Amino acid sequence: MPNIRARLLAVLVVLFGSLTVAGAGPATAAVPNSLWFDGTALTVSNGRFVDGQGREVVLRGYNVSGETKLDENHGLPFASVADARKSATALRALGGGNSVRFLLSWAYAEPVRGQLDTSYLSAATAQMGAFLDAGIRVYPDFHQDLYSRHLFDTDSWYTGDGAPKWAVELGNYPDESCGICFLWGQNITQNGAVKAAQYDFWHNAHGLQDSFLSMAQQTMAYVKQNLSTEQFAGVLGFDPYNEPYAGTYDSGQNSRTWERDLLWPFYVKFRARMDAAGWQGKPAFVEPNLFWNGNVSKEEGGLLDAGSIGSRYVFNTHFYDQKAISGILMWGNASDGQYTTDFATVRDRASALGTTAVVSEFGHPLNGNTAGKAPTVLKAMYQAMDSRVKGANWWTTPATSGPVLSSSQWQWDIYNGRHHELMNYNPDKVLTTADAWNDEDLSAVRLDDSGTAVLRQDARLLDRIYPSATSGSTLAFTYEDRSRDGSTTLTWNPVPSSLPNVSSLVGSGQYSLLVWRSGSGSAPTELHLPASFPTASTTVVSDLGTAYAPPAYTSTTPIGTTVEPGGTGSRRLLLTDSDSGTLHYALVTNGATSPSASVLSAAKSELATWMASKFS
Repeated sequence: MPNIRARLLAVLVVLFGSLTVAGAGPATAAVPNSLWFDGTALTVSNGRFVDGQGREVVLRGYNVSGETKLDENHGLPFASVADARKSATALRALGGGNSVRFLLSWAYAEPVRGQLDTSYLSAATAQMGAFLDAGIRVYPDFHQDLYSRHLFDTDSWYTGDGAPKWAVELGNYPDESCGICFLWGQNITQNGAVKAAQYDFWHNAHGLQDSFLSMAQQTMAYVKQNLSTEQFAGVLGFDPYNEPYAGTYDSGQNSRTWERDLLWPFYVKFRARMDAAGWQGKPAFVEPNLFWNGNVSKEEGGLLDAGSIGSRYVFNTHFYDQKAISGILMWGNASDGQYTTDFATVRDRASALGTTAVVSEFGHPLNGNTAGKAPTVLKAMYQAMDSRVKGANWWTTPATSGPVLSSSQWQWDIYNGRHHELMNYNPDKVLTTADAWNDEDLSAVRLDDSGTAVLRQDARLLDRIYPSATSGSTLAFTYEDRSRDGSTTLTWNPVPSSLPNVSSLVGSGQYSLLVWRSGSGSAPTELHLPASFPTASTTVVSDLGTAYAPPAYTSTTPIGTTVEPGGTGSRRLLLTDSDSGTLHYALVTNGATSPSASVLSAAKSELATWMASKFS
């Protein structure tokens, strides 16, 4: 966050209702390793996230975490702030993340109607601060699945999370039953109790929506008051409601008109509550009907009638390959370009809405009969978020690559496989394995027996090069991660033989290529450097120069490296230009060992010719 040397004394705010603010935020301290261009608050401009230097920012990270759905830590992502710090450090250093979607629980924030639990909010805010202090940006999310745990019987096969017990008791809902269900998500459309509760929320029965909005405003005011100025600058915005669904449509209503008449007005009200809580400069991360882009369950939507929602909102969507997860509707693995159309739809919908997009959930099970698809499904998803163009076509048609999508993978839960959750409060159903929630197992991380965070997926897949801040606008980007499916290395974007020196330089190594048009700012372009790109063996070929083992960054060094803010040891490549409106490129690889000056020069010449032929 910014290097602010002193703060004005915070003004204590007496919030409405029964909430009492615990006092001013902690004394400020600059995030370790911050540089002058780090840490400004992000806004939305021209369909991109931008920082205070006008740089185009890409957010990559994870959901923290499904632990919030459980009771074992009382609706918090972590048992302690120390665990939150451990998780944040690992997320940055092992997972390459610069942001998290931070889950919160209505049930624990407001266990009694009209009375917020300040001890819960205090703990949640402190855990949020652990990520912000590690240089990781945060957007909180009021999470719900299947509306509420309190809808489900103690011996049920399923459970939910979200609304508090008092909200469920108001509804006098039928006994829950999903019938013949193979996946927990079928409860959304088949479980009568879940459908009725969802319907009541969206129609504000019993004043439920009013209560939620009041609770949300008080929560946001508390968070702002109890974070330092620097920390709050790292808060991106707020996700009002996870995976909204009507429950049941009224006569003559469909998914599109439901979004228009009920969902969007709710977001407008939530936006007003953000403003009242002091979040005026931060966008609402609004989700459409969760089935708008499903590839099995699909309903018309995507906020089609909201008009141009502009910079005060972000188009926030999820994507899971329902066919791959089913184990029946997609045989075999995912392949090169499998999801380019799906993620192009996300880009286009955000553009039509006049804003940017974030894919706030995506992933694939790491256990069960379809787990074998995970390496290719996840690679194909990341590939499609990096570029509109499949690997086989990227070098031929890079100009159609488009902007890089921001995203948060589901999920990052350090307690994976080490839970102690009484499912639906049933002492005879103690869940310990996987994610301890409806048989899910998607966490990219776990703790080993020594308490150290370790990855459960290929580090080459997760810890990726991406353009975290571009000084100007990204025209094209690709990353060949060479991640593995078992013992097979997946190479979907080989350097073409028409670029023999570039191909020789990359060899069998990983590589990325960024093409951008410079802006008028003086801050450098940044790319996250994975652990697999140690500075001593990283090669950069750019119109700005060439470098093997790039030197330490200075303001006069066109190509340099430094640590990322937060003190986690993660690193970044900084590329500094001194012009505006000029095309630039940078190839980054860990392929050849100590390439000769002639090889670097020849590769640079090839890339310059290639770029001149592909971009005007």
